[in-house]
Amino acid sequence: MSLVTDEWAYALCGGMASTKRFTFGSATAVMGDAGTLIIVEAGDALDRSCVWNADEVRLLGPAPTPIRKRLVEEPWEWGAEDTKLPVHLTVRNSEGLVYLGTGSVTRAGTVLSPGSDEHVLTDCVLRLASPLTRTDLERVRPLLPPADLPNLEWLGEVNGDRSSALEQFITGWHPAASETVEPPSAQAAAPNLPAGLRQLYRLARHRPRCLGVQNRILTVAKHQTDPKGEMLVFGEENQGGFYWSLLWTLDGPEADPTVWFREYGEPPIAEQEPLSGFLIQFSLFEAAMGADYVALSCQLTAQQADRLTERLLPVPLRPFWPGAPTRFYVAPGLVLHVSDEGGDNGFSAWAGATHRSALTPLADVPIEWDQFDG
Repeated sequence: MSLVTDEWAYALCGGMASTKRFTFGSATAVMGDAGTLIIVEAGDALDRSCVWNADEVRLLGPAPTPIRKRLVEEPWEWGAEDTKLPVHLTVRNSEGLVYLGTGSVTRAGTVLSPGSDEHVLTDCVLRLASPLTRTDLERVRPLLPPADLPNLEWLGEVNGDRSSALEQFITGWHPAASETVEPPSAQAAAPNLPAGLRQLYRLARHRPRCLGVQNRILTVAKHQTDPKGEMLVFGEENQGGFYWSLLWTLDGPEADPTVWFREYGEPPIAEQEPLSGFLIQFSLFEAAMGADYVALSCQLTAQQADRLTERLLPVPLRPFWPGAPTRFYVAPGLVLHVSDEGGDNGFSAWAGATHRSALTPLADVPIEWDQFDG
């Protein structure tokens, strides 16, 4: 990583006289016959283009059509023998222009432009060819100032007043919003649901993300019975591969019923925790999956998993999800779940945080990260 002049950087694409300059949200994109140059400002924000972690630069648009075509469409059109034009990544800080190296698009989001058949590039992730060192990362992505992190008072209620634990966690983790996922009349029309589900729906009226961002708890209007009419399906996997249900009864709901996990075409399996514990586990899992700041490692040994969790507090519940038994560990503003993938696959870990600083306890653990946003 080196300090360069604008002229040097523009020359990578063909020189200032023969390139075109565009605005891509808060970033600058320069396009020429020899390549593409991206310039982002130093800093760290969720709503602006920036260096996101040691491996990624994230761009937030919208982007003009020529940049969308260059970054997203043209790489797929080149044949195996064609030379792909390089994308050069730079950051402007107080020192000047810092060259990070080349990168390639790994993810892009588009939306259909209103009244048109053309898509607009809204966001884009570029992976650096050579990861940044910690020192270089701090040079181009100064750390965010400390923030108040959600506390762990709810943890003491997990094996006491679970209703209180669920409410404290959800209200502490998810900021209140004005959205209402269902009108109050729809919620009131479900008196036969167990109290735990009614509580979750009440919380979701102003915190809709607590119904899930990866998998989801179905809204009351979308409840259904299983093919035999024996189970009330209330939750499902994001691609429909499995679902969660309760035993359907006309005698009124149990106070804390068994939750049944079922993959399509397979017999149901009871979750180890009843609904009260399941809803806490579901909420923790979805909080981690939907967090802005993530750390994940897809293949760990048992010893590495132990090292990863030794500085965190375990959530005292039996494993979640029969498909890959999962345990939870927490710190202020941090939820980590570790899943036993079975056999030779070992363990996988995913941590989600409300602030980058909450990932600090994991930074020095000697494992290989697939992504680390700290």
